[in-house]
Amino acid sequence: MTATDRSLDLITTAAQAAADKLAHDVIAYDVSDVLSITDAFLLASAPNDRQVRAIVDEIEERLLKELGAKPVRREGDRESRWILLDYVDIVVHVQHSEERVFYALERLWKDCPELELPADAKATRGKAEEHARLQAAEAEREPGGEW
Repeated sequence: MTATDRSLDLITTAAQAAADKLAHDVIAYDVSDVLSITDAFLLASAPNDRQVRAIVDEIEERLLKELGAKPVRREGDRESRWILLDYVDIVVHVQHSEERVFYALERLWKDCPELELPADAKATRGKAEEHARLQAAEAEREPGGEW
């Protein structure tokens, strides 16, 4: 079994929305062969809670506006470290970068086929690592932290 056309449309639109809000490392997997509850997972991350929320809000807005889709469930709003949007056909995970590294969902789904995404979404690959390097370099340049 493979992901339906509807699922692919949802994934493509959600991935573009995430990329437009500067998400990091956007990737999607066709999980239809191993899970009966959904066709595909979309994973994205951001370096702070505010950006996680902005990405999720943009995905929700675009899927509703462009495809008439509303999530049946939204979890993780309180801390905004990992927000899950369940659209039945697809499940979107937007994680804080630290959670993304810790939970490593890519490892769980690495045997599933990766779905084709828009060019803007593909261009987000490696952004989390690049951001971490920039943050580390910035921290090194700061004075000893004395007030």
